[in-house]
Amino acid sequence: MFFDLQGDVNMSPIVGLLYSAVKENSQRLQLISNGMSQEEVDYKGPNNTFNSAAQLINHLTYVDVNWVYRIKGQSLPSSLEEKYGPALDTNGKLPMVKDKSMNALLSNHEGVIKMLQEACAQLRDDDLVKVISFGHENEKQATIRWGLWHIADHNRYHQAHINHLRKWFKDH
Repeated sequence: MFFDLQGDVNMSPIVGLLYSAVKENSQRLQLISNGMSQEEVDYKGPNNTFNSAAQLINHLTYVDVNWVYRIKGQSLPSSLEEKYGPALDTNGKLPMVKDKSMNALLSNHEGVIKMLQEACAQLRDDDLVKVISFGHENEKQATIRWGLWHIADHNRYHQAHINHLRKWFKDH
């Protein structure tokens, strides 16, 4: 197997590099979640106290679609807010996701990654220094460059949680 962070031919070099890190992590998410039963997808760890793989993947999808629209300089359409949101429930936790198949969760995430690919194809490397606001109250600021890196990093971070859930599920 050969690994590289080769960008899309339709993207400028640094944008393509950052996008390829996102794409690689999206493909890795599909690999680590392969073969999960619905029971495992909904499993919330020992004592039912952790976020399930379904919650985590839905969270990644919601966060990523928000970044896509920030990068595009647009507000998230209400239809996508309803489809993937909210960010948190009334208790400040990831919203419950139950009985949603892994195929549906991954398909939603792949669709958002495709939107990101289209947005990145419109960017030039010079655009990466543009500052955008983010956070639950748009209280933080970052460059688009950081935002693209964050999408990849955030995905990998939650993949570790999913791997841990899979170990617990196997052992329970």
